[in-house]
Formats: sequence, C-alpha cells, structure tokens
Amino acid sequence: MEAEAAKLIGAGLASIALVGAGVGIGTIFGNYLQGALRNPSAAPSQFANLLLGFALAEATGLFGLVVALIILFVF
Repeated sequence: MEAEAAKLIGAGLASIALVGAGVGIGTIFGNYLQGALRNPSAAPSQFANLLLGFALAEATGLFGLVVALIILFVF
C-alpha cells in the first residue's frame, strides 16, 4: 500500500468521530427538550448541563477532525 493511500484511509477513519459528535449532540438536545416539555419549571436549572454536554460532545468531534487534518497535512 502506498503511503498516500494509507494517509487518506487514516484520515477517513479519524473523521468518524464527527459522526459520533453529531449523534451525541442530537441526543443531548433531544433529551433536554423532552425533559423541558415534561417539566417546564425545571428546564432553566438544567440549561447549564445542556451547554456542558454540548461542549464536551462537540470537543470530541473537533479532536477527531484535528487528528484527521494532522494525518493529512503533517505526515
């Protein structure tokens, strides 16, 4: 296998983390919305948890993107 092909395959595998981030963000917001509709008075107190979960899920996707870009352009 050529080195260029291996780089492209590795970058593609590293970018799978973006799919996980998308699923995680959708789950976080969906569950928050479901809980807010069931108990609207508790929704404001859970908003900080929503933002924290969003930030952590998005960070994992960004880490995967950075790894893919490093594989493509550094090695």
